[in-house]
Amino acid sequence: MSSRFEELAWRETPLGEIRLRRRFDPSLKLDVYEVKLGDEFLMSSLFTVAEIELARLGLAALDGDDLDVVVGGLGLGYTARAVLEDPRVRTLTVVEALDDVIGWHRSELLPFAAELTRDSRTRLVHADFFALVAGATGFDPDTPGRRFHAFLVDIDHTPRQVLHPSHAAFYTPEGLRRLTRRLHPGGVFALWSNDRPDEDFTATLTEAFATAKAHVVSFPNPLQGRPATNTVYVATVA
Repeated sequence: MSSRFEELAWRETPLGEIRLRRRFDPSLKLDVYEVKLGDEFLMSSLFTVAEIELARLGLAALDGDDLDVVVGGLGLGYTARAVLEDPRVRTLTVVEALDDVIGWHRSELLPFAAELTRDSRTRLVHADFFALVAGATGFDPDTPGRRFHAFLVDIDHTPRQVLHPSHAAFYTPEGLRRLTRRLHPGGVFALWSNDRPDEDFTATLTEAFATAKAHVVSFPNPLQGRPATNTVYVATVA
């Protein structure tokens, strides 16, 4: 049995104090990995259904093979690893603003990290996802302006509750149009949100994309003994 609690990593960052910790849950008889930024929980290995569905719903909206995919936000890596389960994926670029998070995976502090870091299709990039969307070069410095088939984003809590004020511009029609210019025709943008569907944001998506749909993802919450829900928005370029 593991010790009941262990802090695996800690550091001050421009966004606040970030911590990776592991605790043993005696009721569930398993180790739970958690990421906190300041006083906020960013990620828990107890709740990963919607993060996995972000990848599956986003990729399900795509036709064809040899897909080039970008994941915005690494976290505990569940979305990225779900992307790699799709045999159509040719390359995966994961953009993470906090270098510490990339380091946790590369040093395999997380027991499941090797599935991601040792896959030859994976490239981990330390950068601000939103700055890359707005910048001239884009997501591949070797090929400025390169387009991708899908962007799967799990960074902010919701389009209205962002981790930093600078992120808010991305969730406007103009910010989203900048992203469409990074996508191939027929490409997909999928976004995780902690809240139930926001009709106003779905309408905002339709100003930039040809189609947009909000998917409600339900999963059990063992801490509360009842189901919980998240939302995955999926939008496609004409």
